[in-house]
Amino acid sequence: MPSTSTPSGASIHYQVEVADLHAHLFRITLRIDKPAASQQVSLPVWIPGSYLVREFSKNLQRLNAHQNGRALAVVQLDKCNWQIECAVGKPLVLSYEVYAFDNSVRTAWLDAHRGFFNGTSLCLRVHGQEHVAHGLELTPVKGMAHWEAACALPAHRVGKRGFGTYLAADYDELVDCPVEMGAFWSGQFKAGGVPHRLVVSGAGESFDHARLLADTQKICETEIRFWHERKRPPHKHYLFMLNVVDDGYGGLEHRNCTALIATRRDLPRLGDVRKSEGYVTLLGLFSHEYFHTWNVKRLRPIEFARYDYGAENYTQLLWFFEGFTSYYDDLMLRRAGLIDEATYLKLLNKTINQVLQTPGRLVQPVAQASFDAWVKYYRQDENTPNATVSYYTKGALVALCLDLSLRAEGHSTLDDVMRALWLRCKAGPMSEADFAQALKELGGRSYSREITNWIHGTRDLPLRELLSKVGIEVIEEPAQMQQRLGLRISEHQGIHIKTVLRGGAAEQAGMAAQDEWLGVEVAGVGWRLNKLDELLLYAGQHTKITALVARDKRLLRLALGLPSVNTWRLVLRDATRAQPWLAGIA
Repeated sequence: MPSTSTPSGASIHYQVEVADLHAHLFRITLRIDKPAASQQVSLPVWIPGSYLVREFSKNLQRLNAHQNGRALAVVQLDKCNWQIECAVGKPLVLSYEVYAFDNSVRTAWLDAHRGFFNGTSLCLRVHGQEHVAHGLELTPVKGMAHWEAACALPAHRVGKRGFGTYLAADYDELVDCPVEMGAFWSGQFKAGGVPHRLVVSGAGESFDHARLLADTQKICETEIRFWHERKRPPHKHYLFMLNVVDDGYGGLEHRNCTALIATRRDLPRLGDVRKSEGYVTLLGLFSHEYFHTWNVKRLRPIEFARYDYGAENYTQLLWFFEGFTSYYDDLMLRRAGLIDEATYLKLLNKTINQVLQTPGRLVQPVAQASFDAWVKYYRQDENTPNATVSYYTKGALVALCLDLSLRAEGHSTLDDVMRALWLRCKAGPMSEADFAQALKELGGRSYSREITNWIHGTRDLPLRELLSKVGIEVIEEPAQMQQRLGLRISEHQGIHIKTVLRGGAAEQAGMAAQDEWLGVEVAGVGWRLNKLDELLLYAGQHTKITALVARDKRLLRLALGLPSVNTWRLVLRDATRAQPWLAGIA
């Protein structure tokens, strides 16, 4: 007779073990102590924080069901739902495998060097029992005695290496705590009086782990003070999981942990005291995902009060939750003393130029871009910059404009608005009306015009005017050739056009995405182009040339103008006026 309770004491229990390292297969055994007569289970189609239907069920195989040692039929209802007819009240055991070969922060990975998974990729949801306690048992990997496991779930019976049983209050908590496995580096620190752990997989011998640990601690301390001043943060512990690869970048936030991926060469190196551009970018990623601990994982869109794991979850508020987080991530690096004013302005400058060089900003409001994330931002193609705008970058600039507007009028700051929303919404679901009301109460007037124009409209933001109020001047300088022509290209074995921007010289000439730009004719002389920067070498003072382009094996001669186009450069003219904003002083 099977046991009447699962090893964790929870009525829903998952045992995760490695079926085959080289085949990249996890084996999962799911025990349901009290199944329904027609028990339905499903695998999520998306993971919160990454707004794309990813169809995780495509990696699930060999799903079987047993009760009292007897095999039961498993009926598939659709792409991700299954149903089992069984006896009520008697434990039901499901077993299945999941193929894990996506080395990202969103799904699952397994090979002879590392294992990683999100619960949304491995853990079937037991319908009707989502709110009961769930247990997760991580089985040590055979032949890998040096492997460890890290997970932010509360430990129930866990060994020194992290394998054992963890408990989750419900399904939401279970799938919000990814698991890292392997021979990783691990370090700890306290911030706000709370233990934080950092595990790093894939780093080389030059990795300066002490420096990354110290810098991460500064970020956490700064952001905890931002939200709570001297109070403790809302989590009892926090886990950073960093996967270091040859080429990759990104992060995914969770309530008390985050999964990160970064390029190996961007890690701090032993003996190198400078902060490389790549390392600053990495610190910005840490800052961004940690800020999400408050802004999206607790304070969150009202539409996300409860997740629907079986379909898209729409909201128009990603400009706030992703965009405002993108505003504060680099600003927090400055306030933590990890970068200086010049470096911060360079990062802000990059964001501004990215938006100004996106024709889609004049086509789609940033609120609509948020709603369309499922079909546009996460499904980008050659026309994306012409049809939409990033709610990350445009949202960050909306935050900048609101912050500088509030400061210029002398009533409050965006920092105060963020903290007021945290209290007003009780660290829970938030609507745009809540945001508008907080602005009105702290700003001393209605900001409905700004919300209409900046968030629900397509007018350019008053960046130049507002930056000047804090002593920052905008200098216009000649743009690089891609921007002058309105192109986005790759230069691997020739010049290949990826995107033709709306209204630019390249579009007017008739260039198209997927064209190969072979050469130019200038004053009757033909030249082969290997790099776009060579164009001015051959064009000289000519403002009109002929581009030689290959499209579908046809050779085209296109009349191309070389217009004068400027880009922005920010210059700090008055540090005294900028200091309150950069330092976070009201």
